[in-house]
Amino acid sequence: MKIRNTIYLDHQATTPVDSRVLAEMTPYFSESFGNPHSSDHVLGWETSRAVDEAAARVARLIGADADEIIFTSGATESNNLALLGLGRRATGGKRRRILMGTIEHKCVLAAGRVLEEQHGYAVEKIPVDHEGFINLSALEEAMRDDVLAVSIMAVNNEIGTIQNIEEISGIVRRHGAIFHCDAAQSPIAVAMTSFGEHTDILCLSSHKMYGPKGVGAIYISRDLQDQIEPLIYGGGQQNGLRSGTLPTPLCVGMGAAALMCASEASEEKRILLRKHRDEFIGKLDNLSWPIAVNGPVGHPRHPGNANIQFIGHSAHDILGTLQPRLAASTGSACTSGIPEPSHVLRAIGLEVDEAESSIRFSLGFDTTDRDVEEAVSLIDSALTKLSKTELPRSA
Repeated sequence: MKIRNTIYLDHQATTPVDSRVLAEMTPYFSESFGNPHSSDHVLGWETSRAVDEAAARVARLIGADADEIIFTSGATESNNLALLGLGRRATGGKRRRILMGTIEHKCVLAAGRVLEEQHGYAVEKIPVDHEGFINLSALEEAMRDDVLAVSIMAVNNEIGTIQNIEEISGIVRRHGAIFHCDAAQSPIAVAMTSFGEHTDILCLSSHKMYGPKGVGAIYISRDLQDQIEPLIYGGGQQNGLRSGTLPTPLCVGMGAAALMCASEASEEKRILLRKHRDEFIGKLDNLSWPIAVNGPVGHPRHPGNANIQFIGHSAHDILGTLQPRLAASTGSACTSGIPEPSHVLRAIGLEVDEAESSIRFSLGFDTTDRDVEEAVSLIDSALTKLSKTELPRSA
């Protein structure tokens, strides 16, 4: 898709709000503006029903029940509630170890550090292979009866690796631990109807799935809800797990986006998205500039993800030269201000210079054949321009 004159290939950072989602949200900004927690009048009842339906739609997306869905401000809050909530409530118990993948989102890794530094947990990292897949043998070996929780993301936000959630779940549950899954990137990538069955806690973000920013959700199995310490206290809304007045329009928008992602049409869109992504990579490979694809090749991968290493070039220089014609990124938008190589690319074995030459292009459902053609042409021109101005790198 084009935003004015810019080809947008950064859908894993954020997606545009779908027009159908916006249409469902709009009445709740003005006509139906009641507080969904006002239980004494019709306007409150009306918005409460809308929030309940939104929760039911999110639940159906993952194969859960509506009372197991808690709305939050986004996946960062959801992941913090999952890990800090579990850890704080379990302080003093015998399970004092937490396992997580080396390529988890920064909010998960940061929550792990808090549990280590402030609550005395031992947080251990499970390695991945060169395509980003969790080393299942290492996970099995690390599992003992002192593990409280295992945190593994379903779909990686930088290299698109799709983990085998069912197999990971089996390992975790055999040892009586809790399986937490950051699934923010999953709704666009895969059908999720069995995720509720295989996870104990799962986190989602609305703006990664064509819904509005500022809202996310966490699925917490009802059997676990009394084992979570809230991050936010107040009026006891949402089963006492996340107090505060819910933003009805945003909840409705997330519910509408979940309904779309759960539809049969979404699977057809994923097939077309994968086709466009493969064509994009193929056309880049046919240029005269050497490239390498980071992450899975021939294995499960986010259908819109293309993490490309432009050998001998700086990713930041390429992206700067492409402005304002093409939008992509060097990795997670949540870490874009940190001047260090991607921890994900380093974890799969890339050297510093290889990581610094890598760009994440993330195509979306609205990416067209013409977008692909123009993007490749722009990249070719940018590399040509840079090659004329760059000094040769020393050996």
